[in-house]
Amino acid sequence: MRVGVDVGGTFTDLIAALPDGTIRIHKVASTPLDPSLGLFRAIDALGKGGGAIDVLIHGTTIATNALLERRGARVVLVTTGGFEDLLWLRRQDRPALYDLARDHPPPLVSRDDVIGAAERMGPDGALVALTDREVTRVIDAVRRLGAEAVAVALLFAFRHPAHEQRLAVALRAALPGIPVVTSHETLPVFREFERTSTTTAEAYLRPGVSTYLARTVGLGGARAIGTLRIMTSSGGTLPPEAAAAHAAGLALSGPAGGVVGARVVGEAVGIQDLLTLDMGGTSADASLVTGGVARSEGAGSVGGIPLALPAILIETVSAGGGSIAALDEGGALRVGPRSAGAEPGPACYGRGGTEPTVTDACLVLGWLDPAQPLADAVRLDRGLAERALGSLGGSDPRRQAAGIVAVATAVMARALKRVSVARGIDPRGMALLPFGGAGPLFGCALADALGMSRVLIPPHPGVLSALGLAAAPERVELLASFHRPLSEVDCADLATAFRPLLAAAAAALPGDGAVLTRFADCRFAGQGYEVTVLAPSDEPAAVTAAFREAHQTRFGHAEQDQPVELVNLRVAAERPVAAPPLGRRAGVGKPTPIRREIMTRDGTTVHAEVWPLGELPEGLTLKGPAVLAGPDATGLIEPGWRGTVHAAGAVIVERR
Repeated sequence: MRVGVDVGGTFTDLIAALPDGTIRIHKVASTPLDPSLGLFRAIDALGKGGGAIDVLIHGTTIATNALLERRGARVVLVTTGGFEDLLWLRRQDRPALYDLARDHPPPLVSRDDVIGAAERMGPDGALVALTDREVTRVIDAVRRLGAEAVAVALLFAFRHPAHEQRLAVALRAALPGIPVVTSHETLPVFREFERTSTTTAEAYLRPGVSTYLARTVGLGGARAIGTLRIMTSSGGTLPPEAAAAHAAGLALSGPAGGVVGARVVGEAVGIQDLLTLDMGGTSADASLVTGGVARSEGAGSVGGIPLALPAILIETVSAGGGSIAALDEGGALRVGPRSAGAEPGPACYGRGGTEPTVTDACLVLGWLDPAQPLADAVRLDRGLAERALGSLGGSDPRRQAAGIVAVATAVMARALKRVSVARGIDPRGMALLPFGGAGPLFGCALADALGMSRVLIPPHPGVLSALGLAAAPERVELLASFHRPLSEVDCADLATAFRPLLAAAAAALPGDGAVLTRFADCRFAGQGYEVTVLAPSDEPAAVTAAFREAHQTRFGHAEQDQPVELVNLRVAAERPVAAPPLGRRAGVGKPTPIRREIMTRDGTTVHAEVWPLGELPEGLTLKGPAVLAGPDATGLIEPGWRGTVHAAGAVIVERR
C-alpha cells in the first residue's frame, strides 16, 4: 500500500492506494505547533482496517513555516572579507517600485553574526591565500558567537571550492554536532547574492528539519511503516536522510505535490495542458502543466528569502478558505493576507473564530452544506457565519458574501495570469484544474475571468495534493556552472561537462528504472537571467535552437543574430512510480441527487441539483447550476456550464 500525506495550514490530508484498486481518504485538522501529530493522527485513522503501509510519502510545511515565521536556527555566516554586507545590499532593487516606505524582509542572519575571512578567489584561482592562522581565527569567532549552524559562502566557490572545503573540514572537526553548510555543495552556480542567500537558508533550516524528520522516522518505525520518503520543491521525493541534508529544497514541498497530482489527473483524462489552482485554508497556489509536464522555475523566494533551487513553478496568493475579509481605511473590501488558519478557523467552524472568511461566505451563499461534516466531524454553523459577515456592515449577509467571493476570485485570477499570460502562454486553449478544499467552488468563475471554456474537477479534489505525493517519482537534480558562448563550444566540450553530473546523478539514484535527463540554462549575451531548455544531445546547435524557440514562446522575440551563452548545466535523475487510481473509493453507492437553493455570484437565487462527487457513473451529464458535494471538497457548476463524468471519475465542465 502506497500512502501520501499532505500537511496543510488548516487540514492534513491522506490518500491510500489499496491493493484492490480502490482508494481511502482521510482528512484531519492540522496541528500547527507540531505538524507530526496531525500526520500520524491521519495515519492512525487509516490503520483501523487499512493494512500495512509499504511506502509513505510526506509533504511537509516545516521548512515553509520556519521561513515565514522566522523560527530557524541561529546562523553564523562566513564569507569573503569585504563582502559581509551582501545579504543586506541584495541587488539594490526595491521590493515595490512605487512604495518608497516598503523594505525587503531582513536576512536570516544577524549582521553581527557575519564573519569576513581573509581570503579571495578569482575566476582563475586564488588571489589571496587562506592561511592556517585565518582558519583558526574563523573557528574561534564562530565558537564565540554561539552558532547553531554555520553557512560558508565565499567568492567564486562555485568554480574554485578549495577554500570553502578547507574551512568546512576545520569547522566540522572543531564544532561537532553543528551543521556546516557550504555554497559549493548547496548551489554551485554564479550570482553571489542568490548563492549566499540560499546557503544561509539551508543552514537556517537544517537543524529544525533534521529534528522533525528524525522524530517522524521514529514514529513511523513504531507503526511498522516500510519506507518513508519526503516530497521536495522540484516535484520528486527523497529519503529522510537526504531530505534533511537539503532542507531548503523542502520549502514548496506541499504545493509541489498538488501540481504532480494535477498532472496525474490530466493524464488520466487525456488533457496535457492545465492551469492548476490549489485553494486551501490559508492560501491559493497557481501553477502550470504543459505537454503533460509540470513547469519548473529556477529561482524564487519564500517569505522574501531568495532560494535559487530547482522548484515547480508556484505563484501563491492569500486567498484561502480561511482568508479573513475586512474593510480597509478607504472602506474597500479586502480578502487576506490574514487567515483564521486551523485554530480557531473560520467563524462557521464554531471554534472561537469571529471574523468573516471566504468559507463563511461560501456557506452563506448555500454552496456548502451545514449538515455535511468536514474533517474531524467539524460541522458548519450558518448562523455564526452570518453574524461574522454582519461585522462588515449592511443588512444582507448574502451581499457581503457575494462581495467576498468576487474579491477572492479576482486575487486568484491574477495569480493564474502570472503563471500563464505573463509567460507568453494563452490560457484559453488550456483546461483549468481547481482543487483543494475550496478550489472547485471557484472553477467556473475563474475560467470566466481568464476566457477559458473548460474546467476539470477531480473526483477527490480536497486530497489531490496527497494523491500527487503518492504518485511522485524518486528524483534527484544536480547542477553546475558552465559559463561560455555556445559558438565556442563543441560536442566534446558538452559531453565532457555533462559527464560528472551524469555520474553523480546515477550514483544518487542507483538501481533499475532511473531516467537521466539533461538540461541547459541559456541566455542571449548581455541578458541577466536564463531560460532552461532540454539538452538531449551534445550538439551545441540543437541547444541553441531549443533556446531560441523557448525564448520566442516566453518573451515574443528571439533575434537570430544575437549570440547565445550557455550558463549552467543540469541533470535530473528520476524513477517514476505507478500512479494511484483516481476512480471510485471503497464502499461508495449509487448517486442520489437532491435539490438545494443557492445564490449565484451575481446575486440570483436558483435551485441546484446536489450530486455526490467521486460516486458518479461514467457518462453522466450534469447541467448547471449543480453542486458536487464530496467528503473532502465541494465543487460548483454554475448556470451556463455543463459537466460530463469521465471514466476516471473526474468531471469535465464546459460552457453549454
